[in-house]
Amino acid sequence: MARYETGMCGIAAIFAYRASAPGVVVDELVKINQAMIRRGPDGGSHWISDDSRVGLAHRRLAIIDPDPRANQPMVVDQRYWITFNGEIYNYRALRTALMDEGVAFTTESDTEVLLRLYERDGAEMVHKLRGMFALVIWDYVKRRLFLARDAFGIKPLYFSDDGATVRVASTVKALRAGGHAGNGDPDPAGHVGFFLFGSVPEPHTLYADIEALPAGHTLTIGADGGRRLVTYFSPRDILAAPRDGAAEVDLRHHLLDSVRHHFVADVPVGVFLSAGLDSASITALASESQQGDLRTFTLGFEEFVNSKRDEVPLAQLIAKRYKTTPKIERVARLHFDGALPDIISSMDQPTIDGVNTYFVARAAARGGLKVALSGLGGDEMFAGYDTFRRVTSLSRWLGWVPGLSTLGKGLRTVAAPLMGPMMNPKYVSLLEYGGSTAGAYLLGRGLFLPWELPDLMDPDFAAEGWRQLEPLVRLENTIAGLSNAENRVRILEMCFYMRNQLLRDADWAGMAHSLEIRVPLVDVDLFKALAPVLGTDISPTKQDMAATPLSALPSDVRYKPKTGFFVPVERWLNQAGDGVNDNRGSGLRGWAKRVYKAQIAA
Repeated sequence: MARYETGMCGIAAIFAYRASAPGVVVDELVKINQAMIRRGPDGGSHWISDDSRVGLAHRRLAIIDPDPRANQPMVVDQRYWITFNGEIYNYRALRTALMDEGVAFTTESDTEVLLRLYERDGAEMVHKLRGMFALVIWDYVKRRLFLARDAFGIKPLYFSDDGATVRVASTVKALRAGGHAGNGDPDPAGHVGFFLFGSVPEPHTLYADIEALPAGHTLTIGADGGRRLVTYFSPRDILAAPRDGAAEVDLRHHLLDSVRHHFVADVPVGVFLSAGLDSASITALASESQQGDLRTFTLGFEEFVNSKRDEVPLAQLIAKRYKTTPKIERVARLHFDGALPDIISSMDQPTIDGVNTYFVARAAARGGLKVALSGLGGDEMFAGYDTFRRVTSLSRWLGWVPGLSTLGKGLRTVAAPLMGPMMNPKYVSLLEYGGSTAGAYLLGRGLFLPWELPDLMDPDFAAEGWRQLEPLVRLENTIAGLSNAENRVRILEMCFYMRNQLLRDADWAGMAHSLEIRVPLVDVDLFKALAPVLGTDISPTKQDMAATPLSALPSDVRYKPKTGFFVPVERWLNQAGDGVNDNRGSGLRGWAKRVYKAQIAA
């Protein structure tokens, strides 16, 4: 019996729930679907109900058995219809369990497993899923639309509701392409959020009538338009749960288990390999668990050749150690210039990151791959960022001073106009924001400071965006109930930087080349297994992760200081930006302005 699975896709849905609303128009559904063709170049299809009240659409990137019978939208028992984007890594175990209960299947797809689970468990089915997904299910009998998004927000899902019709799609740009969403008022909070963080924080977008379904949430929309939004997964709540006492966990077992699950595919799966511990550890564990040729893809920069910043030699050492077939992609400024229009147009929402992922994904796609593993998430899981130290230290040292924020604001008001062109504006905001975990995090991860916003947009618009977004309140609410300093930063990094920037960038940068990027270090089962020890005296570190392969990582890799690709990229971004040679207009700040301008004009 053949196996059928869709892999990465673009999905769309339209539900005209008010009787007064016009029925679903094929042309609009097709336009939305066609705008996502890179997400699914292997085919596209749609379905509209007989009464024209609901329509589903799907773009397909075939990862497991490209049999056309795997095409979506899919239906079971002429009642439940689904359009689904993602991978359910434990679908075979779920299928076996359902068959033991007497459930009959007509395919071996994870898509049908989802439908059968929903048939049995309704919305509660999401608790059983291990994977990355965004899905829409239509219940023909109960006349309701069900939306769900994976626990960490690896896969995107957006919707727009005009009070009569709800429209859903994998991307903001696809919804706008339909002609009935994203063409009205802007969302001030989305615009302000971009300049504060370098990405638009969910559930906001740049458009007032389009919002993201938050990660770890389900949304049910009834025939009367009533909504039921449910949080089914919260990493904060898991870390805040009472602990009977920290016990050691088998880190190697859980990491190896995640890597194995993320290799489920009937096409070759590669690995993005840098000189970092995250990708090196994944490569090493993959070499143990997978048979056959393991292909790795490494990104290097012409500026770094024959320098200590060149990660290619160490990546080649790793590839040789674990007998992979390596592919080295060297990127120079001319490559960046040539790809720049496509980079900007491929962004679904403005972002200051994702350039590196774009180029390594391009290399993997040109190498014939549809799937690649990334080490994204290792720094969040194993406290690898400097923010874990800086935010904790800053808030600890400054947090005890009464009225410090008010004093700091006064000093900043006086000092800011006197700053020289090369002075980092964050220096004058240390006292204003550094006394709390939320403020220190905003200071550390912030792109522009709150007091700079009126110079970037209309002052009244900026003030309204700040009021709606309430960044400091939102940050504090995200870590409410957590007393452990490391876990407070961990949750902020997971729920803001990783979710709104890294994962979103991995999605658009991979889909720009029709490449599925999987992230075994961002895994529900792995996180739940490690949660009891995270933030404790035995909390695993990146060195602990690096020690898990049976064949040890090269010592030069194991003990290499943490670096990144940001130096040449930032230089290019600066040159591609507004040309202002100071800390307030160059580098990523100049790039942010350029990206923002392009997105607004689109």
